Amino acid sequence: MATENSDSVSTEPDMELLSDEEIEREAEGFKEQGNAFYIKKDYTEAFNYYTKAIDMCPKNASYYGNRAATLMMLCRYREALEDSQQAVRLDNTFMKGHLREGKCHLSLGNAMAASRCFQKVLELEPDNSQAQQELKNAESILEYERMAEIGFEKRDFRMVVFCMDRALECASACHKFKILKAECLALLGRYPEAQSVASDILRMDPTNADALFVRGLCLYYEDCIDKAVQFFVQALRMAPDHDKARLACRNAKALKAKKEEGNKAFKEGNYEAAYELYSEALTIDPNNIKTNAKLYCNRATVGSKLKKLEQAIEDCTKAIKLDETYIKAYLRRAQCYMDTEQYEEAVRDYEKVYQTEKTKEHKHLLKTAQLELKKSKRKDYYKVLGVEKNATEDEIKKAYRKRALLHHPDRHSGASPEVQKEEEKKFKEVGEAFSVLSDPKKKARYDSGQDLEDDGMNMGDFDANNIFKAFFGGPGGFSFEASGPGNFFFQFG
Repeated sequence: MATENSDSVSTEPDMELLSDEEIEREAEGFKEQGNAFYIKKDYTEAFNYYTKAIDMCPKNASYYGNRAATLMMLCRYREALEDSQQAVRLDNTFMKGHLREGKCHLSLGNAMAASRCFQKVLELEPDNSQAQQELKNAESILEYERMAEIGFEKRDFRMVVFCMDRALECASACHKFKILKAECLALLGRYPEAQSVASDILRMDPTNADALFVRGLCLYYEDCIDKAVQFFVQALRMAPDHDKARLACRNAKALKAKKEEGNKAFKEGNYEAAYELYSEALTIDPNNIKTNAKLYCNRATVGSKLKKLEQAIEDCTKAIKLDETYIKAYLRRAQCYMDTEQYEEAVRDYEKVYQTEKTKEHKHLLKTAQLELKKSKRKDYYKVLGVEKNATEDEIKKAYRKRALLHHPDRHSGASPEVQKEEEKKFKEVGEAFSVLSDPKKKARYDSGQDLEDDGMNMGDFDANNIFKAFFGGPGGFSFEASGPGNFFFQFG
């Protein structure tokens, strides 16, 4: 007995055996089944049955219209647009077809084409409130596009993001708007948000050159230059004429090369060359905030080596302005402040660092700066005597002898009252300085920033003459004698 291959048995009606009327009835049956699934929100099954209806009657505009509505619910707007356009080609008076075509154009961000469709609907049905509202939406999108273009030219990226968010409320499937928003988020330093937008597009379209460019841009601005270049190259493979990807790729490679040249020169001790190379790198791409912050900090490090401390401070400030979380820049600027004896500013920077990273090292740096600040608010006895802080005992004695004789009141007895008062003050300060720096215990306390009053030394009751007499040998041991108007010589006993 012969067996029949079950795979060859079809449940579909043989079109050649059906009359036109039977074909239309069969197609209507598929359409009704599609409608039932559409009502149940089972859009995939609805799509399948509408497709069967179209296969039976490919010249029926309403079937394409129904399938377009289903594809819109499945967010497959490009396919829905094709079906809508086919529907109105078959029947130019099909109002729902024009309305759906307009909605697809709007969702895809083509507001001009959408406007034409809605105007056609209003020609067919002047009181159609849905078309009136959608026409307003299209006009709003056109206005947001215009504002975004102006904002981008002015580098007002927040405005562009705002405009694109409003536009996307109606044009939810517009990749162009999403890409522009993502690019501006990257330029604002909001990299995770930009990456998220680009990744969503790439999930739907892995070959989208614009999305690949934005992914690369985020990595580039996060100073992951090698990975960024890979994305730029991939974008250029998909779209060889992608100008932004080509420019970003060139900038990324140039920035990496120049920065590495600067680092090499610094390590070799060629600070002048390193300074110039970092300066050249800073001109490559003003938008690369993170890398430029590092370049400013690197140049500040070189500047401090070259004793360009004020320039180094300025570079650190620029780095911090670009990246307020850049701890290394705060530390570098604080050290420069310490080196230039701007202790209040140094304390402020070290406090910021310690609040962010509470390490032992940062605590020590802060305490050191606070101590130097405290010391800076008292008289600088080393400066009064004109000696270095590491001066020997003999150097301190010699300096006292010289300054004490220079400012002794007897030497200025013929001067004006104002000069006498000023020289007497200086004489007293010289005595104070010597009494502290010549005493090892007091000097140690002074150098460590401790209060000398704890030693019972009250500078308010200090008598500089007693120090002078003790140093020069007591009463009668030394005097100033006039040898003529304004002239003195020293008399030792």
